[in-house]
Amino acid sequence: MTTQRTDLASFADALASRLPGEWTSQHHQHTEYKDQFPLGDQVWDCGHIQWAVSEFVLGHHALLNGPGSQQLCVIDRPLHRHHFLVAPLTPEVGLKPHHFDGVAEPGGIKVTHNPARAAAAVTRRVLPRYQYALAVVRHNAALHPEPRHRPRPPQVARVVTLTWYEDGALGTPYASVPEDARTTLYTLGFQYHPRQAAFLLPAAYGEDGRAVRVQALVHQLAHQGIGVNLRHTTPPTTTSAGPPTPAPTSTSATGRHR
Repeated sequence: MTTQRTDLASFADALASRLPGEWTSQHHQHTEYKDQFPLGDQVWDCGHIQWAVSEFVLGHHALLNGPGSQQLCVIDRPLHRHHFLVAPLTPEVGLKPHHFDGVAEPGGIKVTHNPARAAAAVTRRVLPRYQYALAVVRHNAALHPEPRHRPRPPQVARVVTLTWYEDGALGTPYASVPEDARTTLYTLGFQYHPRQAAFLLPAAYGEDGRAVRVQALVHQLAHQGIGVNLRHTTPPTTTSAGPPTPAPTSTSATGRHR
């Protein structure tokens, strides 16, 4: 004989009457699967209860409303006829996503169908974490109503522009480097090539080695009030007006092109 599942609505009413403060219970029947989607967005849990809400068709849930706008949801525990899952819900009003940054999920718990034992467990294990998390996010909301956007970078008068050249070289023309930045380039491994009139970072360092040196250059020059840009040279645009001219093969033809 199949054992009937413990009634969720009756259990939620009994649980609410045993929690500290004034709590009420509302039973919500789901007519369609999508009716549980809002609940999944509100459950303040990143573990077992969030998994249950996202992976199972619930059919119904109970919503417990308590003091200080606290809200708990109660759902059947999947695959366990006489167990329930109880989890706090995130507040719906007055809070924005950035207010939750850095705040640990208070999380929910599984409880048996005994309302007295369930109320004791929720009071001891869920409500303290929930109340603390609520206090933190509300403090964040009061302190930073809007997101703290990163400020625009300061304007600088002097800049070193590094260029990735088509042959794979990374460097910058010597004349474009502020005089007090040249020593920094030397110490970080940039070499001066007189015939190219440029500082170049040797390819022998490898990609990782060059990346580390560029990062150090940006850091050190920033302390000197000098900006650093990185550019790529634009490859030349080639157009074809007709079929390519065959290369000369005779000695005399070769000589005419010298």
